[in-house]
Amino acid sequence: MATGPISSPSRSASEKVNAPVYLSTIDRPAKDAARSRRPRRPPAGISANVLALGAVSLLTDVSSEMVTAVLPLYFVLALDMSPAAYGVMDGLYTGATALLRLVGGYVADRTRRRKRVAGVGYAISALAKPALLLAGGSTPALGAVIVADRAGKGLRSAPRDALITLSTPEPMLGRAFGVHRAMDSAGAFAGPLVALGLLGAVGAASPAAFDALFITSFCVACMGLLTLMLFTRDRRERTSPTEPVTARAALGLLGSVRVRRLVYAAALLGLATIGDGFVYLVLMDRQGFSAGWFPLCAVGTNLVYLTLAAPFGALADRWGRKRMLLCGYAALCVGYLLLFGPLSATWTTVLVLGCLGMFYAAADGVLMALAGPVLPASLRTTGLALVQTAQALAYLVSSVAFGLAWVSHGPATATRFAAGAVLAAIAVTAVLLPEPAAEEAHA
Repeated sequence: MATGPISSPSRSASEKVNAPVYLSTIDRPAKDAARSRRPRRPPAGISANVLALGAVSLLTDVSSEMVTAVLPLYFVLALDMSPAAYGVMDGLYTGATALLRLVGGYVADRTRRRKRVAGVGYAISALAKPALLLAGGSTPALGAVIVADRAGKGLRSAPRDALITLSTPEPMLGRAFGVHRAMDSAGAFAGPLVALGLLGAVGAASPAAFDALFITSFCVACMGLLTLMLFTRDRRERTSPTEPVTARAALGLLGSVRVRRLVYAAALLGLATIGDGFVYLVLMDRQGFSAGWFPLCAVGTNLVYLTLAAPFGALADRWGRKRMLLCGYAALCVGYLLLFGPLSATWTTVLVLGCLGMFYAAADGVLMALAGPVLPASLRTTGLALVQTAQALAYLVSSVAFGLAWVSHGPATATRFAAGAVLAAIAVTAVLLPEPAAEEAHA
């Protein structure tokens, strides 16, 4: 039996000395086969496309959170709206254009131009900022502007999240969404600070302060749109879809039991969630701080969010995305209960804002990371839009219901009802969502 590889006469002496020695001629194929069976590790870094999309979201959230952080103040104090009327406005802000998410998702899948569809959404939201100036104090006009702004968000969210899934290996989806949401929340953290600075410089009670805020928000939104156009790339599937993307195929998504369960769970979780603006208004009412400090509530929430989003996303990949999602809603329930708990004013504020930040870090991107592997690649954008639509429509109902409950039963009772709804949603969602083993088998 040969004791090593046969040397060619043309090989030099140095090559013979450095040549590998095998005990048997069958050693080489055995080692090569073992090497081929060794699983490949996913890349350790986050793709440049995810980072670019994170930069776009960062700038866009600086713009949007400048406005969102003061909208409860603007509606309730400047325009003297009741909590019930604010609940309708808050619901419109998130849920009224939910169907446009489906339109955006379907068009993005059909044309396979996800970046372009997302860009249209970012542009619409940017134009809505100066339109707030034209709306003045007219409630119908304000409602129309808010619907336009959320129309832009509805169009862009699913294509953006689909681009993240297409730019990331499946085992790293939680981490990728965590990094993206951390950058997104960094913008949400900076936005209220900018709003606070403008309100402090011009005067929170001055109409000119809101004018300056809306114009500044528009300029920052344009910077985000420019970043999208210049630095992000439109990712497509590596293989062409086996079936054409049609309306019938999109509707067929609900024929899958696992997709239906995912949609039902998203709707239940959205139904149990009340707007952050309500939470901040309760805190302001209980703690008695001035209106000029109101935007700092959003700053505190987003500080916790941006700190924990990436670690929680990575932990979700290892520990289980379903578990992380449910833990996020458990933190939300604790936050609601603390609003009227026995703790001091300072500790109540700190812990409530911390619970909200933990909730977003554990639930926001993780739900999309959990949904991605369940959906077919050719209809992934439509499927993500379907999940987001169910959650947004449920949130519309939740905001209106909480506003009415506040007026009829008081904020304490309404908040405790909300906490009970979260507990019920956690219990049902634990049964509805796919088990981790099923996710891995499907992927």
